[in-house]
Amino acid sequence: MDEANASCLELTGVWKIFGTKSERALDMAEKGASRAEILSATNCTVGVHNVTFDVNWGETFVVMGLSGSGKSTLIRCIAQLTDVTRGSIDLDGSDLTRMSEADLRQVRREKMSMVFQHFGLLPHRRVLDNVAYGLEIQGVKKQQRAERALEVLEIVGLEGWGNHYPQQLSGGMQQRVGLARALAVDPQLLFFDEPFSALDPLIRRDMQDELIRLQEQMHRTIVFITHDFAEAIKLGDRIAIMKDGALDQIGTAAELITNPATDYVAEFTKDVPKAKVLTAADVMEPLNGANIESDRVLANASIESILPSLLTRSEPMEVIDTDGVAVGMIDRQAVARVLEI
Repeated sequence: MDEANASCLELTGVWKIFGTKSERALDMAEKGASRAEILSATNCTVGVHNVTFDVNWGETFVVMGLSGSGKSTLIRCIAQLTDVTRGSIDLDGSDLTRMSEADLRQVRREKMSMVFQHFGLLPHRRVLDNVAYGLEIQGVKKQQRAERALEVLEIVGLEGWGNHYPQQLSGGMQQRVGLARALAVDPQLLFFDEPFSALDPLIRRDMQDELIRLQEQMHRTIVFITHDFAEAIKLGDRIAIMKDGALDQIGTAAELITNPATDYVAEFTKDVPKAKVLTAADVMEPLNGANIESDRVLANASIESILPSLLTRSEPMEVIDTDGVAVGMIDRQAVARVLEI
């Protein structure tokens, strides 16, 4: 059931080891051996290292890391395109790792969709037929799937392009077709594997904005893979940072920026423009009964936007939520500590 703050997807102790001596490699990994040591001793590669996390209904959960960190292997494990060596992957109450091939095919057809970096469109089929392909696999009648495809094309801003072929579209438009195809089957869970990384910067930004708009409208559960921390910050409700197949830290953008758990996470966050990313809510302190007679600031206001006001006063400002209720206070000393100025 779709309930606020309830988990849609739960991973528990997920391992993926490539090679014929996976049990020995797993034993070495559990005893603390490094990836390189395991590879040397067993000729096995640890792709995913004991990963546990959950994704809530309607959440955009971003997994980020550099090339070779294991993020794409992880998403393939979640979708069961790659078998896990150990662990469970629970989707809405059912463990995907224990399903039969027939049941898995049914889940993939009806509950999940994937959008890849390379669009994977069928060049000999019109845009309309590409979008409707998943519905065709499900056995939906031609008229019904055409109507749904037209509806989704309008949602992603491609109204009127249904009779064109993929090669007649720009890269950004082709990625919109891929997104429309994923949405057409009305999935519970959407996987994005670096879908915008091959696009030009301006088109990439437009596609990020489009995904944010669609998520505000459709409230899907999304697992999004990227190597770009700026993209992760922009899109993610929470972000998981991977290194060598394992998770270094999971948190909101503000949590990762203000309290990195490892040097690796700190390296990612050190050049982030904190004043643009952090909000008053991220920096505020408790009121503790204080009665502040001063200007008020919204909790979701960026530090950048309120910094000029803070610099002209020594007293704190009251932070309020969208209902006008005081939730904390903020002063220039608190901001200076976070921005390290």
